[in-house]
Amino acid sequence: MSDCIIRIDGRAGRITLNRPKALNALTWNMLLEIEGALDRWRDDAAVQVVIFDAAGDKAFCAGGDIAEMYTTGKAGDFGYGQRFWIDEYRLNAKIYHYPKPVVSFLQGFTMGGGVGVGCHGSHRIVGESAQIAMPEVGIGLIPDVGGSLILAKAPGQVGAYLGMTADRMDAADAIYAGFADLYVPEARWPDLKATLMEGHVDAIAATSLPAPASRLREMQDRIDAVFDVPDLTALDATTRDWPEIRKKLDRNAPLSLAVTLEMLKAVRADPTIETALDLEYRFTAQSMQYGDFIEGIRAAIIDRDRSPVWRHATWADVTDADVARMMAPVEDIA
Repeated sequence: MSDCIIRIDGRAGRITLNRPKALNALTWNMLLEIEGALDRWRDDAAVQVVIFDAAGDKAFCAGGDIAEMYTTGKAGDFGYGQRFWIDEYRLNAKIYHYPKPVVSFLQGFTMGGGVGVGCHGSHRIVGESAQIAMPEVGIGLIPDVGGSLILAKAPGQVGAYLGMTADRMDAADAIYAGFADLYVPEARWPDLKATLMEGHVDAIAATSLPAPASRLREMQDRIDAVFDVPDLTALDATTRDWPEIRKKLDRNAPLSLAVTLEMLKAVRADPTIETALDLEYRFTAQSMQYGDFIEGIRAAIIDRDRSPVWRHATWADVTDADVARMMAPVEDIA
């Protein structure tokens, strides 16, 4: 069975991520297959809507399949990861700009690369099992796959909070922060998909219900007070009286935190998918050589000791020059 089931059902082009045992983590080949389908359907009058869903009930997509990046990066081959990210980010932009409705059903975990596939379409549906996050800072990256654009557009400083703490959002939080649009109980999803296959995209709104109260909305004032800061030095001061949040931050790579803060400021100033992906690639392309990505994968995925040794022992050790290097333009490896 294919890792990505692609077909036309009625008037819908359907893409089902099909690696449930791996929480539907995206392989490079899956990205290319999805892009090929979207290219074919763009001008196909028989396809009126694109539906993204996934096998299993635990995850829409928990991220990218990064084990090969560790193997190649550890061997000094940084080109593999760079080419993967180029292809992935190109797909993210295509979904964002797609001329037909793109409907995503985001059950369970939707993280990292799953956000890039599932959260840039026109109709992003969540239900009671939704757990959405941008956890990249925990493995030495920054929020990427266009996620920095969603974070930059979130209310107040919620984007900085989510991007730097890697906190998980339920359905209500995801809608509040801009990662999803509509709350539809998951028992209704099969009937809604059948209706979409008949081309009735307007049925989505009629099926949705008001989302539950958002925890992030309730935290908004405190988040804004703490995360509206110019740099990590200021964040060090504002988080001293919020120990549970400081604990989340302290797990993550200091360099990733510093660059995430600067990157979100830059994306807010020019909130386009192109700007977001360009800035993200500047970091990810250098993340193995000058960042903490290899060590982050080792600690989280390979050895699973959850004890990464970051390049910078403390926030204060990250210099302006370190941040500038990771945000400097790089030459594409295409």
